[in-house]
Amino acid sequence: MAKSTRNSGKSWTSSAKAQLRSLASGNTPTRVIGLKLGRSEAAVRSQAAKQNTSLKPTNQSPYNRRSR
Repeated sequence: MAKSTRNSGKSWTSSAKAQLRSLASGNTPTRVIGLKLGRSEAAVRSQAAKQNTSLKPTNQSPYNRRSR
């Protein structure tokens, strides 16, 4: 069974949603976002999907290519 978090079962506030967006845009890992917001990783992923917020890292080049 999943661990209980301090915000388990509570609805998301607008400030928590804004913090989720800012952390996601800063390439923060999903687990760390969950710890900062007091939510499970699944809850963070679910809320990000509802907001159309991407949790994928944006600053990684494909195939570890380096400029020559």
